[in-house]
Amino acid sequence: MSEKNLIVGLDVGTTKVCTIVGVQHSPTDIEIIGIGTHPSHGLKKGSVVNIDKTVRSIQNSVEEAKLMAGVNISSATIGVAGSHIYSFNSSGVVAVRDKEITQEDVDRVLEAAKAVVIPSDREIIHVIPQEFRVDNTQGIKNPIGMCGVRLEVHVHIVTGSISLIQNLAKCVEQTGIKPEHITLQPIASSEAVLSVEEKEMGIILVDIGGGTTDLAIWKDGSLIHSQIIPVGGNHFTNDLAVALKIPHAEAERVKINHGSVLSEKLNQSAHITVQGLSGTEPREVQLSVIAQVLGARAEELFDIIKEVIADKNLSDEITGGVVLTGGGALIKGLSEMGEYLLERPTKIGYPVPFGGMTNIMQNPKFSTVLGLLLENGKRSNTVYTDNNNHNNNQMDLIGRLGDSLRSVFKEIF
Repeated sequence: MSEKNLIVGLDVGTTKVCTIVGVQHSPTDIEIIGIGTHPSHGLKKGSVVNIDKTVRSIQNSVEEAKLMAGVNISSATIGVAGSHIYSFNSSGVVAVRDKEITQEDVDRVLEAAKAVVIPSDREIIHVIPQEFRVDNTQGIKNPIGMCGVRLEVHVHIVTGSISLIQNLAKCVEQTGIKPEHITLQPIASSEAVLSVEEKEMGIILVDIGGGTTDLAIWKDGSLIHSQIIPVGGNHFTNDLAVALKIPHAEAERVKINHGSVLSEKLNQSAHITVQGLSGTEPREVQLSVIAQVLGARAEELFDIIKEVIADKNLSDEITGGVVLTGGGALIKGLSEMGEYLLERPTKIGYPVPFGGMTNIMQNPKFSTVLGLLLENGKRSNTVYTDNNNHNNNQMDLIGRLGDSLRSVFKEIF
């Protein structure tokens, strides 16, 4: 098997590290050959707080995936999230050199859109074009080959803390894997879960992870807003642990097996036995009490999402509703509560099957890592479609070096 056809997604989350290995047979054909998951230790709210523990968690996940796939892994696309992520919209405009727009003009206008003042401790992770405008024509997705004198672009820029991204990259590198690309996690989740039609209509993807909830808002096929909310599945678990005075592991078991956010839908006399702190007797707890605790946290989360939509004036843009994904989306009644509080259709988003995906992987908690694999595959497509692989890789390397040098000069001046 040619190593250049091997693509890897690595999702280093707050609760689990997941590695997925695929083989790209053609631009549209990816076959999944290995997956490894391991509990994550060393991260808090999506950011590394203990390098040794994080490295061990990544190592265990990667080893499991390597064993299943029977291949060596040298590089991967890494997902990034955390409350240090900040996104905003920008625009740029340039004069077209010849009458016909070329790739060079597109590159120049994207550079112009990137020329914004950001703090020296932050770096740009993504510059995502939303639409191009040629003279007075709006809504253009690809302007190359069109005639005009003025080219404008509207972009969504995602930035992150340099030190926190470097910490994550360092942990990955210590396991012998080169972080080839860094992708914002909600963008990856959108790739795995949302259809082209949903992105066109206008939709809110809510990825409820362990430490954070990631938002990606799409309209006309473009990302118009992304945000990381520092509330995730662990907060639901911690609330249960505190309210019921039980250990964290027991609270997680109760949440997964018996959790619901709608107490009025439950049999009010139904109860379960929970194990208290060590040395204490097991005791019985009503299911409605558990639902009240989880429901309060869910309500807070949806209120924050509602505030984001109102704050960014996006209410009229979203006609396709809300899609909940991530491991935290599996709490019973969450989509019903979301529909009621957000006043728009809400559903649980499952990854769209591809590449021999097993039933086990068709689970919202694998949305991000499957999306990272698809994102990696999309980047490899450009290599496939170029005439000369070798030249393209060299140019890619030179381009990356150029970008690095440019950013260094920006920092100095």
